[in-house]
Amino acid sequence: MPPPTMSTPTAGTGPAAPPTAGPAAGAKERITTRRGLVTTCAVLLAVLVSSVVVAIGLGSAVIAPGETARYLWAALSGGIIAVDEVTTYQIIWQIRTPRVLLAALVGAGLSAVGVAIQAMVRNALADPFVLGVSSGASVGAVGVTVTGGLAALGIHAVSAGAFIGALAASLLVYAASTRRGSLSPLRLVLTGVAMSLGFQAVMSVIVYFAPDSEATGMVLYWTMGSFGAASWGALPVVSAVVLLGLAVLYRYGRALDVLALGDETAASLGIGPDRHRKGMLVLVSLVTGVMVAVSGAIAFVGLVVPHVVRMAVGAAHARVLAVAPLAGAVFMVWVDLVSRTLVAPRELPLGAITALVGVPVFIALMRRKGYLFGGR
Repeated sequence: MPPPTMSTPTAGTGPAAPPTAGPAAGAKERITTRRGLVTTCAVLLAVLVSSVVVAIGLGSAVIAPGETARYLWAALSGGIIAVDEVTTYQIIWQIRTPRVLLAALVGAGLSAVGVAIQAMVRNALADPFVLGVSSGASVGAVGVTVTGGLAALGIHAVSAGAFIGALAASLLVYAASTRRGSLSPLRLVLTGVAMSLGFQAVMSVIVYFAPDSEATGMVLYWTMGSFGAASWGALPVVSAVVLLGLAVLYRYGRALDVLALGDETAASLGIGPDRHRKGMLVLVSLVTGVMVAVSGAIAFVGLVVPHVVRMAVGAAHARVLAVAPLAGAVFMVWVDLVSRTLVAPRELPLGAITALVGVPVFIALMRRKGYLFGGR
């Protein structure tokens, strides 16, 4: 897409532009935009912290936010807890805190990955679930759990299986979508949808041949999502991978802007589209695989949150990637809270809640902002 042509006023064609329309005005506009972005991120961060504290305090045993904050501070600072508060403290610190933090990390990661995939394939309907990455990671995790493979990796075996499955799915989708060395974004999305259905069929076969009935519940866990298995032991790896992935994606925000314009434009600006897509696929596979290993496949977060954020801050990926992870983290914290409290003591699948929220929001976005989805 060539840059717009700028017309230069000539004598007699009209008054000259006022001085405020020059570089100073542009700098002022950039500063205002930057300040607005910083303010938005600060507000979302405050909302996220407040949501985390509230979510940790709510459950079968309701604990006031002030008391929750006191227990958290005692855990972080090594403070003293009374003997009659030990049970409540363990509920807060050992059970709920890792779960809520994991929900925030997964929400942030899914939102950022969704932004990257949509730019990478130039398709507003793309996300890890649509491209088959989540389904591939689920197959890898279920396969390792049922067969006992990769046992030498200990507690990281499931994460490794999920990553291998996500990477294999990405490579299959990429290879099937490439024709004569050229990658069509449309073929990539269509192939991903087909592969996703294929991986779901593989999971059905695993259930059929599994030696015990626990496989059925396990597959439901991986396909619908849950943070019920959250623990402090899982947080370091997930935190490291997700935060590193966010940093890398933010670093390549300009490259994503160019990729969203098309391969010819990207090549003319010195951005190798195929090389960047391969790197992005590996990064997306790594982040998605680790998240699926601890939460299962959760749809609609990586699809809807990027669109909502673009409506608020614009299409520049540096801004979107700064805001989307915070928005996704807040959203997922509240989704998990609804999941474990609405029909307590039972838990609702996370995927069911995100679909119930995501479908009407997605339809509303299509009707209100049709240009985001390929035109009216």
